[in-house]
Amino acid sequence: MGIYEELQARGLIAQVTDEPQIRELVNNGKAKFYIGFDCTADSLTAGHFMALTLMKRLQMAGNKPIALIGGGTTMIGDPSGRTDMRKMLTKEDIDHNAECFKRQMEKFIEFGEDKAMMINNADWLLNLNYVDMLREVGACFSVNNMLRAECYKQRMEKGLSFLEFNYMIMQSYDFYYLFKNYDCNLQFGGDDQWSNMLGGTELIRRKLGKDANAMTITLLTDSQGKKMGKTAGNAVWLDPAKTSPYEFYQYWRNVGDADVMKCIRMLTFLSLETIEEMEHWEDNRINEKKEILAYELTKLVHGEDEAVKAQQAARALFSGGAAADAPACELTSADFTDGKISILELLIKTQQAPSKGEARRLVDQGGVFVGDEKVGSISVFYTADEINGQLIRKGKKSFKKIIIKD
Repeated sequence: MGIYEELQARGLIAQVTDEPQIRELVNNGKAKFYIGFDCTADSLTAGHFMALTLMKRLQMAGNKPIALIGGGTTMIGDPSGRTDMRKMLTKEDIDHNAECFKRQMEKFIEFGEDKAMMINNADWLLNLNYVDMLREVGACFSVNNMLRAECYKQRMEKGLSFLEFNYMIMQSYDFYYLFKNYDCNLQFGGDDQWSNMLGGTELIRRKLGKDANAMTITLLTDSQGKKMGKTAGNAVWLDPAKTSPYEFYQYWRNVGDADVMKCIRMLTFLSLETIEEMEHWEDNRINEKKEILAYELTKLVHGEDEAVKAQQAARALFSGGAAADAPACELTSADFTDGKISILELLIKTQQAPSKGEARRLVDQGGVFVGDEKVGSISVFYTADEINGQLIRKGKKSFKKIIIKD
């Protein structure tokens, strides 16, 4: 079985431009491919997992990845999958985010001479003269076709800015530039990027008279069709300072029963033979499957030591283990007002609720505990002495131990 057939078996391939040609390229290690990452935050998220693991799989099969950091395209903002315009970031913010991305990608991809490349599209996009670019590529794009693209159609009702309208042209130009200057013959991206990717292949054909290919990756969605990678309204980050290894482990440990095998197949590096065997396990082993998923992904992102610690902490807590096993949240005197802190603020600071509104809902529904006591009112306040060393629990599976630092 070649790597293309493995990607098919794992359910990763959504759309392709020329299947026989792409199959031949990747199975024979001849693909020099790119995936773009816009720098909209200072950390990659669980939503980037599909792209990162795909790059790793293809590199292991002898192909050469190009990780394209979107220092230029982030200045515009991709309208795909959005109901509103993205927040405009400064160049300084984007540069900082790009550096953060690089450090995280190195855990998945081996960079170096004749291995993988990391390139920033700011290097060419930010130096373009607008009139020159219009003359060079503008005639290659049909406005009628662009407006039919799914990434634009879903924005037309609420309003599509001309700023965002240019995004497809910029992404297409990236592929054209990489094809011409780096011999990049293949682009991968999420299924929602199909229109933008076809724009690139068409631009290459019209400007250079050559063929390039594109393939989209299946979006990671749950059994209700919602994108996975968020919890309590917040992204699940790959940066341990934003989402701790324990919280990361817990996210995957708590995926729905209907989604666990799909996640194992699409995201882990377990062999297809092992996965096929797991498919036939009895229903009473579902929690074992979830533990395997959570452990494998935490190991991939945070290393084996952190994966073991997260797993041990989760097992100890769920079996009534000591609070010492819980992930800690440190507070200082600055977190208290007049020597006290409210339960709503406490839930936000421990990242168990994204807002006071959500915290209030959790308390009202009886799902919040401090120690062994259920919190019965949103008006409860605690002193540092009362809360120090206590375990804050949301529902049955989210724990944080409060540590007061002087």
